[in-house]
Amino acid sequence: MASEAIKGAKVLMVGAGGIGCELLKTLALSGFRDIHIIDMDTIEVSNLNRQFLFRQSHVGQSKAKVARDAVLKFRPHINIKPYHANVKDPEFNVDFFKQFNVVLNGLDNLDARRHVNRLCLAADVPLVESGTTGFLGQVTVHVKGKTECYECQPKPAPKTYPVCTITSTPSKFVHCIVWAKDLLFAKLFGDKNQDNDLNVRSSDAASSSENVEDVFVRRNDEDIEQYGRKIFDHVFGYNIELALSNEETWKNRNRPKPIYSKDILSDELAQPNGNVDKKCAFDDEFSVSAMASLGMKNPQDIWSLKENSRIFLEALRLFFTHRGKDVGNLTFDKDDQLAVEFVTAAANIRAASFGIPPYSLFEAKGIAGNIVHAVATTNAVIAGLIVIETIKVLQNDIKSYRMTYCLEHPSRKMLLMPVEPFEPNKSCYVCSETPLSLEINTKRAKLKDFVEKIVKAKLGMNLPLIMNSSNLLYEAGDVEDDMVAIYSANLEKVLAELPSPVTGGTMLTVEDMQQEFVCNVNIKHREEFDEEKEPDSMVLSGWTQHVSAPENKDKPAANNGASTSGASVPAAESDEISIVSPTKKRKLTDVPNAPGNETRNHQDELQVIDDEDDLVMLEGNMEGFKKRKLS
Repeated sequence: MASEAIKGAKVLMVGAGGIGCELLKTLALSGFRDIHIIDMDTIEVSNLNRQFLFRQSHVGQSKAKVARDAVLKFRPHINIKPYHANVKDPEFNVDFFKQFNVVLNGLDNLDARRHVNRLCLAADVPLVESGTTGFLGQVTVHVKGKTECYECQPKPAPKTYPVCTITSTPSKFVHCIVWAKDLLFAKLFGDKNQDNDLNVRSSDAASSSENVEDVFVRRNDEDIEQYGRKIFDHVFGYNIELALSNEETWKNRNRPKPIYSKDILSDELAQPNGNVDKKCAFDDEFSVSAMASLGMKNPQDIWSLKENSRIFLEALRLFFTHRGKDVGNLTFDKDDQLAVEFVTAAANIRAASFGIPPYSLFEAKGIAGNIVHAVATTNAVIAGLIVIETIKVLQNDIKSYRMTYCLEHPSRKMLLMPVEPFEPNKSCYVCSETPLSLEINTKRAKLKDFVEKIVKAKLGMNLPLIMNSSNLLYEAGDVEDDMVAIYSANLEKVLAELPSPVTGGTMLTVEDMQQEFVCNVNIKHREEFDEEKEPDSMVLSGWTQHVSAPENKDKPAANNGASTSGASVPAAESDEISIVSPTKKRKLTDVPNAPGNETRNHQDELQVIDDEDDLVMLEGNMEGFKKRKLS
């Protein structure tokens, strides 16, 4: 019976954010009595509008621990064990996963999802995967040998970014761009009444009953240079110091460095606008430019920290002196030169604080994208669907498994579209162990290029071990001291010059001991690459290859471009799901001459990305592909 299966189940939840809060509550109210939660994040102010288990007083505390305490208040007799940790930590190995009856994912990034998928395969534990973006959502079931695994099909990468990452722990330049554009620019030049995390006050001031000055409000007697420095020091100095005070956040992360204007522009602050071109005139408000004012011309130059600081202060000054009537009503426009200059400079200064390389204005302008806000109701719907599928998994009711998609607009009068699970992809390099193929110049590329660009970035391995036949070329993790030097030396060697040379025809074995995952990579030597289309100078085939149904072998498989090359925008920390028509029950080729078959071969893709927070940058839809249902 369902009730007995629920009561006796031991469940692992990974993620206690948007979906996680709803899921933990629903599991507890559905009768589950033994729940374990892993989440490495701490609670941010921006989480409070939809992660309802958290309150203002919880900001800075562990999500997993606070979620547990909140649920135990109304279900005190169940067991909930929280882990404030990264699911990729060594303690969460295959043996750890084997103790659970089912694993439920509520993650916000592709890398962690891959990692959990591989651990579930190795432990032979069913996985229920999920994600939401705005009004869109999905729940998928993955059971080893019976349905496709999470990595059986390609995951095109739209640009998606959790708010907690944007506001507190950026690790990529694109995080800094989103922060500068959608938080700082909006706070300074848009509606100042909107809530965001930029004007955080000290704990002493916050606890005072007296009125506290809003640092973003310019006083009547405050000159523009003084105001600009105040903003600079607040967002790049004080707020960083405040973030550093939460030691829990930085246990497993690099600590950022506060930046103050006096340290960067000490000589220029004594003579405000001393380097500004006083003769610079602007035809209209949209021709106003901080670069022109400072005599800087090339948008493809990468500015120094000092130059970024000058641009930041000058752009802010120009907004108030030349476009003052618009301040308070502005929204970011990529065609607004001054706005792009301000956002680029702000992003680069923040990047410097977090040890992230700077970008040019030209590059920064191309990174900006659209925003989709999280919807709490979608999270609640998806959490309910997760529990429904979990109960089916616990009862081993394979015929009833469904992958369910939550749509924004009704299709055939339905907002929830169920799809029968698909069988494992026989060409999947993860669950079917199909060899991959890598085109690379073995005479120029180094082993470290292979490790960073392929093994870690593309294959998602954390602690890789690389072998050529029986010869060990590289091993990450806890290795003997004398071997560390050897492996470090190997990383700097060209593939063809390694102790066991890697040349065309070599078959490398790559293994991750923590994930208990092994794959083989067939090396193909190639002399030249297209610098624009193949900037990594290597092309990996097989890891994102679309596979057409056997009955259609004469037709080419739909392809998403199975190479390591990508767009100029940095790869996103998330993924999306491609689906066939959700109402279809049979293989398309079961009805060979059915009208419309040729158009249904490539269905529109449903872009369902994240469960966590509300900053999501999406690209245009791509073509989907045919899948086969579970037979």
